[in-house]
Amino acid sequence: MPLKDRYINPFTDFGFKKLFGTEPNKDLLINFLNEVILPPNQRVADLSYRSTVHMGQTELDRKAIFDLYCISSDGERFIVEMQKAKQNYFKDRSVFYATFPIQEQAQTGDWNYQLAAIYTVGILDFVFSDDESNHASSKEVRHEVKLKNQRCEVFYDKMTFIYLEMPHFTKTLPELETIYDKWLYVLKHLPTLTERPAALQERVFKRLFEAAEIARFTSEEKGLYEASLKSYRDLKNVIDTAFDEGKIEGMIEGEAKGKIEGMIEGEAKGKIEGKIEGKIEGKIEGKIEGKIEGKIEGKIEIALNLIKKGLSIELIGEVTGLSLQEIKKLQNDLE
Repeated sequence: MPLKDRYINPFTDFGFKKLFGTEPNKDLLINFLNEVILPPNQRVADLSYRSTVHMGQTELDRKAIFDLYCISSDGERFIVEMQKAKQNYFKDRSVFYATFPIQEQAQTGDWNYQLAAIYTVGILDFVFSDDESNHASSKEVRHEVKLKNQRCEVFYDKMTFIYLEMPHFTKTLPELETIYDKWLYVLKHLPTLTERPAALQERVFKRLFEAAEIARFTSEEKGLYEASLKSYRDLKNVIDTAFDEGKIEGMIEGEAKGKIEGMIEGEAKGKIEGKIEGKIEGKIEGKIEGKIEGKIEGKIEIALNLIKKGLSIELIGEVTGLSLQEIKKLQNDLE
């Protein structure tokens, strides 16, 4: 299948690592960290890439696999992750991942426990905020989290979690004012662009657009990107389908509940029971059962496809709504 886009999608595994995880493009990651992640008085001069697979203290401990892991020339640790879908216990996962750069700094012999700063960065293709109200903070793009005391004073300033909720970034090209704005715009809109906009003429973006141009890829790189893009689109389609099914289910349940409550308010208990057993069972239950059965079969089919793609049980459960036990049984059946 020929690739129609001119530029790579940075939310694909291949695209993200191509732009930010390769030595020739290290300057792009450095500029991104300096302009989007770090405060103005702190800058990364150089960095080195480290292994993205980290084992626990023993072979039985859970391992962690980062998208990108690098260390600055001053010793600061950066975990950078591109997250495509919401997951259960996402915050727990972020904290767990941050423990690995802490453990690796331990020294044998006489050591004073001084640690280098650790930054865990999540670029999110979804909204994960707990606060879904109309409060202004719930619509912010950048969230910075530090360990604080009961007076909201920073207790420990060497561990920072920064999350970018990309769906909340809505600025258009004429509204871009800072390099920060431009970085977020590029990350969100790069695969839909056909040329570099006039508002993005800085040298770093010239470099980024050159690195992102699919026509410059080797045949092998195009094949890897195409496979990565297919996985990304499949996952997005599964999530969108699950979301739409959830809305349909809610409408069905709401309609049935409304009819039943209306009958309860208007008629005596004996008549209600007869109508519930007759019309409700005959019409509503038949309609719901038919749709629910089809929905369950669809969920099972989606879960089987995601199992084959190697996705985690937790993510499959989040997408399909199936229990972990049900998913494990499907895994066993496949095996």
